Amino acid sequence: MTSVGRELSNPPLDGISNLRFSNHSDLLLVSSWDKSVRLYDATANILRSQFLHSAPVLDCCFHDDSSGFSASSDNTVRRLLFSSNKEDILGTHDAPVRCLDYSYAAGQLVTGSWDKTIKCWDPRGASGQHHTLVGTYPQPERVYSLSLVGHRLVVATAGRHVNVYDLRNMSQPEQRRESSLKYQTRCVRCYPNGTGYALSSVEGRVAMEFFDLSEPSQAKKYAFKCHRKSEAGRDIVYPVNAMAFHPIYGTFATGGCDGYVNVWDGSNKKRLYQYSKYPSSIAALSFSRDGRLLAVASSYTFEDGPKPHEQDAIYVRSVNEIEVKPKPKVYANPPA
Repeated sequence: MTSVGRELSNPPLDGISNLRFSNHSDLLLVSSWDKSVRLYDATANILRSQFLHSAPVLDCCFHDDSSGFSASSDNTVRRLLFSSNKEDILGTHDAPVRCLDYSYAAGQLVTGSWDKTIKCWDPRGASGQHHTLVGTYPQPERVYSLSLVGHRLVVATAGRHVNVYDLRNMSQPEQRRESSLKYQTRCVRCYPNGTGYALSSVEGRVAMEFFDLSEPSQAKKYAFKCHRKSEAGRDIVYPVNAMAFHPIYGTFATGGCDGYVNVWDGSNKKRLYQYSKYPSSIAALSFSRDGRLLAVASSYTFEDGPKPHEQDAIYVRSVNEIEVKPKPKVYANPPA
């Protein structure tokens, strides 16, 4: 077992809602229930800038290394300018904004809200103007999680609905699906190679899904149990809050309310690694762009209601190849 990694100084003071590495550097953006968005230099362990909103911040993402976006429970979508520490409101939803991501392929910001809509924004519009809205797309239920790969957008909502879109034609979903997991969706993440997505639930399971609707492709899909333990003859099951794909190897990490981070080889259906237990629930995970660092948010997610808990912390750990690289298949009788 290796250590949990290096703890970043100046962490958020209340639940961490998400963290993300930049696509261009080792900058790390962190959103929190303490109404802040923090920008860290993860390698130097420096808090570079901080933004304070009027309400808890539920998600954040980068635009580039000079700006980012945040999703707030005050229904606003904000643009953050790192160098000047200024922010402006890009637009609003009719309820808290739960998740967002920036599409480099489409040059648009995609936001999902508890108002049961997805909105797409062109952030190149005039500062502070609402006319940057590209479109509003109704969803069957409150949006819990979304993920992008290329021009594809996957939206996971309450009621176990999953909608798959092509960002070039948002008039209707390409596919309307139902989660193959029986319980509430916690997180959805697209495979880096663009062939499908992983879905996690509150009931200690992950489903591996594929976009291609042909029979051979659909035959490859499966679900597996994780983040659970047996105690005194009964199964204790933990929500799987977070997933992150390794950008080089396509393996992925899961984080649960059990305080563990596991690394999986989805193609070979194997667990590659389990890191040492963290002090609290794993609220969010992100690999750096080169896959050499993994940021882990250890932060109580109130799965057992209000109670005394460990202080929120962000750990940045160096990733060894052995932890994330798929192992070659071993044949019982090697080919001659």
